[in-house]
Amino acid sequence: MTDWQQLESRYFFSTVKRQPVTLVRGEGVRAWDDQGKEYLDFLAGIACLSLGHCHPVVISALAEQANALIQVSHLVYSVPQVRLAQLLVENSCLDRVFFCNSGAEAIEGAIKLARKWGRENKDGAYEVICAENAFHGRTLATLTAGGTDKYKLPFVPLPPGFVHVPFDDVEAVRKATGAKTCAVLVEPIQGEGGVNVPADDYLRRLRAWCDEVGILLILDEIQTGVGRTGSLFAYQQYGVEPDIMTLAKGLAGGVPIGALLAKEHCAVFVPGDHGSTFGGNPLCTHVGYSVLKYIIDKDIPSQVAKKGQHLERRLRSLADRHPLVTEVRGRGLLWAIELDGELAERAMGMCREEGLIVNNVKPTALRLMPPLVVSEEELDRAVEIIDKVLAKLEEEKRG
Repeated sequence: MTDWQQLESRYFFSTVKRQPVTLVRGEGVRAWDDQGKEYLDFLAGIACLSLGHCHPVVISALAEQANALIQVSHLVYSVPQVRLAQLLVENSCLDRVFFCNSGAEAIEGAIKLARKWGRENKDGAYEVICAENAFHGRTLATLTAGGTDKYKLPFVPLPPGFVHVPFDDVEAVRKATGAKTCAVLVEPIQGEGGVNVPADDYLRRLRAWCDEVGILLILDEIQTGVGRTGSLFAYQQYGVEPDIMTLAKGLAGGVPIGALLAKEHCAVFVPGDHGSTFGGNPLCTHVGYSVLKYIIDKDIPSQVAKKGQHLERRLRSLADRHPLVTEVRGRGLLWAIELDGELAERAMGMCREEGLIVNNVKPTALRLMPPLVVSEEELDRAVEIIDKVLAKLEEEKRG
């Protein structure tokens, strides 16, 4: 344990099991720890570093805006906020935007918006149907909307108004829908749940059901949005349009921001309904605008789709060669490697020793989510390291 890690254990809340590495510098897909060791970073701030570490676009935007105006509050107009809102609306199917500081805040806003819409349009309906194994944040409401008991049980009693059904099961949604239902909330691909990819017609059938019974479809694109899956937003690959969408993570390339987007017909907030002291501040929204415009102008999503196909081929080749791999799943640059047994933490540590940072998204699965600007050579190097680690694990298993 390094000095910094010892100090952290003395002063900081222990809320997460950290990897024993202290990163102090980054450039692109690479990062260095306080001992000078170099890594390929395929964790990327949990999919936040869309353009990698210290990209010139991010650095320039931060410096430019920090020298002009950092914070003004939501009580006055702000040019960077409007510019980013316009860019999002012009490149999505949504009409209105609210900015906050995180994905959890964006989901909180989405739940509030759906409940107010239900009060005004569905005789007070307030229940939201969510998916089992989902993850939507760490606040009480977003924790409850998530579908993992181990995160919820320490904090009961939890807020009412959430119903859970199996992911990728439209019939279960149909059966759970009642007079109190105002919305369905799902991730296009479950990220923290293990990179779970639904059937290709799942979102289309959900959209049809929501239309049939007159409820809202909310898509949590906090992890899948901003190019991560090979299109600017994941919904664009499925032929559907959400009523409400949430974004965060990669929107500003690692600078904290969240966004709530909605279509006009359900944009029912009025002054006093919602707010955020730091949400939409000039610094974060200018960086967000610069990052998003770069991603759009350079057509990064189509590059991600191509790189994703390359990575998929390499991962499926791994699965063919290694009996320890039971499944690979994902899309674009969001992938999981399912292992035969609870070996993911051990594999993660071995990858780190070889210079690759990944995470054990489940006890049985490794998750890969490199910056969107990763090269095919860097993808190949990461797969080579995983190949080496799997071979060692299989050798250990044989005795």
